[in-house]
Amino acid sequence: MTASLFDSQLYARLLPTGEAGRLFTDTAEVRAMMLVEGALAKTQGAAGIIPELSAAAIHRASLELQIDPAGLAEATGQNGVPVPALVAAFRDLMQAPEHAQYLHWGATSQDIQDTALMLRLRQVLAQYDDALGSLLHALARLARDHSETPMAARTYGQHATPTSFGAQVAQWGRPLLTLHTELRQMRDAGLPVSLSGAAGTATALGPDPAALRAALAAALGLRDPGHSWHSDRSLVTQIAAWITRAATALGKFGEDLILLTQSGIAEVRLGGAGASSTMPQKQNPVGPSVLVALAAQAQGLNGMLQSAALHRQQRDGAAWFTEWMSLPPLCLSLSAGLTQAHALAETLAPDTDAMARTLAASQGLLAAEALSFALTDRMSRPEAQAAVKALCKEALASGTHLRDAALAKWPDLDAGLFEPRLQLGTAPAEARAFADAVPG
Repeated sequence: MTASLFDSQLYARLLPTGEAGRLFTDTAEVRAMMLVEGALAKTQGAAGIIPELSAAAIHRASLELQIDPAGLAEATGQNGVPVPALVAAFRDLMQAPEHAQYLHWGATSQDIQDTALMLRLRQVLAQYDDALGSLLHALARLARDHSETPMAARTYGQHATPTSFGAQVAQWGRPLLTLHTELRQMRDAGLPVSLSGAAGTATALGPDPAALRAALAAALGLRDPGHSWHSDRSLVTQIAAWITRAATALGKFGEDLILLTQSGIAEVRLGGAGASSTMPQKQNPVGPSVLVALAAQAQGLNGMLQSAALHRQQRDGAAWFTEWMSLPPLCLSLSAGLTQAHALAETLAPDTDAMARTLAASQGLLAAEALSFALTDRMSRPEAQAAVKALCKEALASGTHLRDAALAKWPDLDAGLFEPRLQLGTAPAEARAFADAVPG
């Protein structure tokens, strides 16, 4: 088994990361850093900090040169960061020392790496946006189509009152809808460029470092943060926390599907299920199980990453390395989760017959709450609760229906109290409201 299942040829289809997986490769990181170096040179040339001819040569080379990440490995192992080796290789490949000397002028490794990270995270967030939108549309269709499909609600694993399958779907979708709104706000705010030099003081970045930083941000389509953020990892931890909340919401979706497909309940059918190596009758809920496992991984990685926000002094290698080890797999956890969740939402279907059988086999006990309130027009609430509790015990002991026991005692009761379709409360409205809230 590989150290990371995301990189495994064997497990790739179990944890499909799609385009996001390509953004967290050595090649993608090197390419992003080269783009930052090229944009930096171009803005410095325009500002008169380095010769414009050299700036143009560096910028052109940043788009054309190919640097093998493996060739940077030994120096990276020694330096702790890849930028010194990258700069050396870049200068060598340019074969123009008169221009190459101005590469990486006044910047520090963290400026280049953090800015390159933001370029890649920008693409990851865009992918999340699209994936969440598609997932929400699939859930909205399910919620609307089954807004009045009755099923047993369960609390503490026990039958509670009737609800609708559409309302259950809305419970899965509502947190994702909130997260989608937050994601768009985060994207609209933009991700920050980093340019503040060796110790955050921008000493070697020319006469107007703030203007240079703003120009670099504009060149790369990033936001000017207005300050150095080498040791301020607030945005990174904010993104990590958002990813974890999203993965947790998908995990809830997975947990419920595992329960709804288990033997003895089987109220939901999955479009695709896994086979057992020895038990041909089994259809294992593989996709839902992946969602639960990814949620667990995200929560663990997020805890690791949040602790890495403790950057000592102006810059901190240990905290930064911890961030490198936790942020990429955290991002990929959500990418894989969104892919699996969308496949599930597009193909799962409620087994309405199984849901009806569950309701029918419940001996009418899901109507106990409604019955206790209906009786309050003839007795106090505590008396009504006690009377219904006694009837429930009687029905369970005798195997009779609560409706029959109640009507025998109070013949004028509305028999509709015991019809699940008539006791859905706000469930249909909740389902439709969620579907309506999903952007078209």
